[in-house]
Amino acid sequence: MSAITLLDGGMGQELLARTGATPTGLWSTQVMIDHPDAVRGVHDDYFAAGADIATTNTYAIHRDRLVKAGCEDQFEALHQQAVDIAVAARDAYGAGQVAGSLGPLGWSYKAEFAPPSEEAAPLYAEIVALHDPHVDLFILETMCGVDQARGGLMGCTRTDKPVWLALSVDDDDGTRLRSGEPLADVLSLLDEFDASAVLLNCSRPEAISAGLSVLATGDRPFGAYANGFTSISDSFKEAGATVDRLETRRDLGPSEYANFADAWMQTGATIIGGCCEVGPSHIAEIAKRTGKTPQ
Repeated sequence: MSAITLLDGGMGQELLARTGATPTGLWSTQVMIDHPDAVRGVHDDYFAAGADIATTNTYAIHRDRLVKAGCEDQFEALHQQAVDIAVAARDAYGAGQVAGSLGPLGWSYKAEFAPPSEEAAPLYAEIVALHDPHVDLFILETMCGVDQARGGLMGCTRTDKPVWLALSVDDDDGTRLRSGEPLADVLSLLDEFDASAVLLNCSRPEAISAGLSVLATGDRPFGAYANGFTSISDSFKEAGATVDRLETRRDLGPSEYANFADAWMQTGATIIGGCCEVGPSHIAEIAKRTGKTPQ
């Protein structure tokens, strides 16, 4: 088995659980504004669990979301704060890397809410420019359609850092993106934009297991980080919806999640982590099974 890169787990749900904060449309961004020390604590705990990478808490820091909340003027400062917290956690741990998170424009899980790729590209490029001096790589997260993924990749063309493309697939058919398009239709983008790796994220682990068979046909390193929701409900796909509309699974503890990770690695996946509702204990179990002893 090839060496495994162990991602961290979910940030937003972990922050809500630790702080008791009320979910908002700004999600983990609002928690960081109110409880910045909690973000650092989550990063620290993932490194302590064995993670190799801290993903910045910037998934939801987009101008369109901040405008609706009346705080667009904080755009640059919030990105810098999130990056600084992740870098400080990495430096304190003495090892690992920081990945700049680039979440979906418009809303999660609905590719049709995202602007066309030509409009999305400069919005992503603005974030990349802010992160580039500080992070080690970028992850485009929860890309749910082909044009949405294209827009994100177009926005990363001016960085020399590795760019990983993470795609979210249909919870009932992991061979299709949430847009309904075949997952295989994205593979040509990996060569066109020289993406360094491709992953599946924020879908049910069962769906991800199906989708990895598609990624395995390509020539790029691939991996997965699933969520722990029963499914992404239609009501949550409405712009502005909050995560209290989603239900957490009760059958996906650290051991059960690690069983899925074991199967993913058997297919050739070399980048493994967790998304929403997957926490430090899940990452610690995978680290134990893969022999990744924390620093």
